[in-house]
Amino acid sequence: MELLNVHHPLVFVFGLLGNIISTGVYFAPMPTIIEICKKKSTMGFQSLPYVVSLFSALLWLYYAFIKGGDTFLLISINTLGTFIESAYIIIFLLYATPDTKKQTFKALAATMMLCLVISLGSLLSFQGSTRVLVVGWICVGISICVFAAPLTIVFQVVRTKSVEFMPLSLSCFLTLSAMMWFAYGLSLKDICVTVPNILGFLLGVVQMGLYAYYRNASCKETSMAEKKPKEHIINLSILSNSEVHPVDSGRSSEADENEKKRPHDDADACGIEVVKLDTGVIVIGEGWQLTVLSGGG
Repeated sequence: MELLNVHHPLVFVFGLLGNIISTGVYFAPMPTIIEICKKKSTMGFQSLPYVVSLFSALLWLYYAFIKGGDTFLLISINTLGTFIESAYIIIFLLYATPDTKKQTFKALAATMMLCLVISLGSLLSFQGSTRVLVVGWICVGISICVFAAPLTIVFQVVRTKSVEFMPLSLSCFLTLSAMMWFAYGLSLKDICVTVPNILGFLLGVVQMGLYAYYRNASCKETSMAEKKPKEHIINLSILSNSEVHPVDSGRSSEADENEKKRPHDDADACGIEVVKLDTGVIVIGEGWQLTVLSGGG
């Protein structure tokens, strides 16, 4: 069958690499699915990413079938993606709450209806290369939406200055996948495969750049925080009518042997011990003294 033949060596190489890397991308949510199965709860996760991925895989599968030629590797990866995403959705539905199940069924029904409209509409309205081109550009639009979805995480990273919610491994896999499929589309001279993967590659590079930048920034802040000496701060607002002025370091303070020491009531409330002397002077640091002008008990 002509559809399953791959004649061009570069198409085969880049398509095979794209299949391998994209398989890793499809299996990336597996830890989340395993956790859902263990806890028998969706734990607040949403099914929409799986539904959108299923929609994308089905459209690309349809595109590859109607185009023919060296599209076997495009068919193979999207067939695998269809099965994997379907399995994710079924597992999600098993453990979802009634409200979440209802939302998932609505999204799934809308997706299947849209797929049916696009496939039947293109078959009835267009022929030959025109049909391929129309379906191809619809696939481009869907792929751009899929690639743009992680932008919400990018904005969150910039806003919080934290890479906690940006998995580096997934960003790397998506970038490599975009590179392979871009090269595949270029070798196949298929603009509909090439265009969305340019955007995918650029977004992947941006994500990895942000990860490196904010990762280094957070490491520097942590290092500086560890090196910074501990400061002992006294809240002077608890002492009314007081002033702070330099003390001659050469002058030693002489206090009576019977100097009175007791905590200030307000200071105790703040967890600070204040020492009063009969001289009305409290030494709070080398070279500085606090003189209490309104001495009181």
